[in-house]
Amino acid sequence: MTGGSRDEALERLGAGVFDLLVIGGGIAGCRTAYEAARAGLRVALVDAGDFAGATSGSSARLVHGGLRYLGRGDLRLVRAASVERNILCSRVAPHLMHPLPFVAATGKEIFRGTGIMAGLSLYAAVGGRGWPRPRAIAGQQAGRLVPRIQDSAVVPRAVFHEARTDDGRLTLATVKAARGAGAVVANYLRVVDLAVIPEGVSEAIMSGPEGELRARFRAVVNATGPWMDALRRLEDPRAEPATRLSKGVHVVLRSREAWRAAVAVSFRDGGHLYAIPHDDMVLVGTTDDEYAEEPGRVGPEAVDIARVLERASAFLPDDMLRPGAVASAYAGLRVLPLGAGATISAGRDHLLSVGPGGMVSVAGGKLTTHRRIAIDALRLLPSHVRPRNPRACDAPLPGSLPANVRARPDPENPVLRHLSRVYGHEAAMVLSRAARLPGGLERISPQGPDVWAQVHHAVAEEWALTVEDVVRRRTTLALRGLDTPEVRAGISAAISAPDRSPLPSGRTA
Repeated sequence: MTGGSRDEALERLGAGVFDLLVIGGGIAGCRTAYEAARAGLRVALVDAGDFAGATSGSSARLVHGGLRYLGRGDLRLVRAASVERNILCSRVAPHLMHPLPFVAATGKEIFRGTGIMAGLSLYAAVGGRGWPRPRAIAGQQAGRLVPRIQDSAVVPRAVFHEARTDDGRLTLATVKAARGAGAVVANYLRVVDLAVIPEGVSEAIMSGPEGELRARFRAVVNATGPWMDALRRLEDPRAEPATRLSKGVHVVLRSREAWRAAVAVSFRDGGHLYAIPHDDMVLVGTTDDEYAEEPGRVGPEAVDIARVLERASAFLPDDMLRPGAVASAYAGLRVLPLGAGATISAGRDHLLSVGPGGMVSVAGGKLTTHRRIAIDALRLLPSHVRPRNPRACDAPLPGSLPANVRARPDPENPVLRHLSRVYGHEAAMVLSRAARLPGGLERISPQGPDVWAQVHHAVAEEWALTVEDVVRRRTTLALRGLDTPEVRAGISAAISAPDRSPLPSGRTA
């Protein structure tokens, strides 16, 4: 946000008593803050880093029913996720949801396609109505959706549907909704000490770029994801670990051909891999490995990228596997229940606990079910602040357009198409800002659709404080591998001088 807006938020945080302090600006924490504020609570939302700066900005970028969980017999989770997927696509954030066919394929040595169709039919039945039904598909048909898959080492079996999204922008839209409902929100505020007093007024000591700040509250939700256990120990130094972490790596590849569908491949050893088109890129993943290091240090290693590409070679064309085709890679952490066994077989539902001082801790789960996670957290709040019968709100998030009234920008203008996809009806705000900035509609990189006005919009309206905030979570620059030193320098200058826009020549207006 602008300096004044952040200053105002920090001033409000230090004044008065909040009914609820939500610590953690991932999708679950942001939705919890939104639902609590809608219910009439005085809410504060803070994060030690950026909103969507960890798991919620490093996911598979899918809203899905959880087909893989069907094989574990978790019908309840599949049903809940399918219902939530449909609501997100039709009502809550249709501008950020892009329904997409998936070609289900297997290695040639795996069982016949009848087994795939039986599983997908059950998946559709558990998920309920309102979503396209699966259908069998042959190699030539699949080749019209996914380039050259009919000539690969996998066999297309069927088509089903899920939805692609932008996890970071979904989280930002939820932060905006929370602020619109009355919550005080601030990123880059780390809670360094916590005194939780049951039935009383508690205090959190926070540290940020501006120094130390103290906030008082009556209840607290710990939604810090991979840091959940660390924050639990601020309330209770004797708290035993409740979680373990799994690292998932995704590789983003450039594609010279148009993909009209994603691919989900099952291998004989029980492994799975998917490839999801995003404009002229294809996101391939994921890995699932135990992770025991500091969560803030997680990142894709060369060996992770090599493993993904080696497995993807079963169905991707050779030209997509060449070194120059890798645009970027990223890693995120899943929060899983503590236990033995491989992380890939661990439960994927969310975790909830209540500490001795009444702190509600929530982590794990799926991006798709974040509204349900938030309501479950609110139901565990102490009685003196708990909303009566909380229910998830279906109201559209900021920027949303009804699913049947998609934005229709000039099809010949790729910049307008891009802004509409990213911001929905809020694209008008970016265009208005661009009109006031010399070079505002100039592309930041000639190879990508992002423009300089987006940087200024990110600083003024979307809490961006650093270059990383802009390139990773407010634009597609890092995803596309376009965050070069020159681009980063230009963005740094734009953040430092929010009323001035770097021109393509490198001069400033």
